[in-house]
Order: sequence, then C-alpha cells, then structure tokens
Amino acid sequence: MSIASVRAFFQQHAPEVEVIEHAQSTATVAMAAEALGVTPGQIAKTLALGLDDALLLLVMAGDARLDNQKFKAAFGTKPRMLPPEQTLALTGHPVGGVCPFGLAGPARICCDVSLQAHALVYPAAGPPNSAVCLAPMRLADLVQAQWVDVGKA
Repeated sequence: MSIASVRAFFQQHAPEVEVIEHAQSTATVAMAAEALGVTPGQIAKTLALGLDDALLLLVMAGDARLDNQKFKAAFGTKPRMLPPEQTLALTGHPVGGVCPFGLAGPARICCDVSLQAHALVYPAAGPPNSAVCLAPMRLADLVQAQWVDVGKA
C-alpha cells in the first residue's frame, strides 16, 4: 500500500510532483543524501511520535536533532518514538520510508523550522527507496502542517 497511497496522494493534491525511486535503499539520512546527490540537511526525515493517544509526524531537516526541552515546551510532554510495527500500522509506511503523505489514518503533522534553511527538501515517499522533491513551504501546505521549532543542529 505504501507507494500506491503516496502516488494517489500526489495525483490528487499535486500531480506535478514526481515520486523518485532508487535501486538502493534510502532508508537513512546518509543513504538518501548519497542516492539523491544532496546534503544530509536537504533530506526531510519524518519522525513518528506518540502524543497522548495520537500520532504525531514531525518532519525535520536530516541534519537536525530533536531537542527534548523544546519539544516538551511545544507539546507539553516528552517525545516518545513509536516502535517500527506501530509506526507501520498507524502510517501505512515502514520505518525508512515514513512520510506525511498517503497515510493509513489520521495524524497531526508538524514541520520543524530546520527545513526552511533549504530551498528544496527530499522527504521519503513510502518505501525505503523512494523520495519526492519539494520546497519546504509547499511540503507544509500539502499536508496542512503546523510549523514548530523543536530541533537543534
């Protein structure tokens, strides 16, 4: 379902966006940056977090790290990463391909301001060998994300 749901999302909301597929895995920031020929910061990694009883997808620059204090100030709780099997069940995407597109169910989506340092970013697109290329503001608009500042370099 993963790549099909992402393709369906873009066909409906942004048909001009091309899903890029690679023969090699792009499951980590380093692997994705190498495959795409971009800097690690241009990779838009998506973290699947539990927030109360809801799913929070946090999209941030690949070279940024989550700042626990900023996260707690923004969301009122400590960040809790979801295990791979729960991530797959809630998003429809496996770890390494998690993205805010074509989701299996509802999620709160936030984009960290670290993305704004780049003209173009490359989030995953479902399977761990895929990506799309978007301007950060376009990414946030497509998924109706809230901008937050919860990262650190």
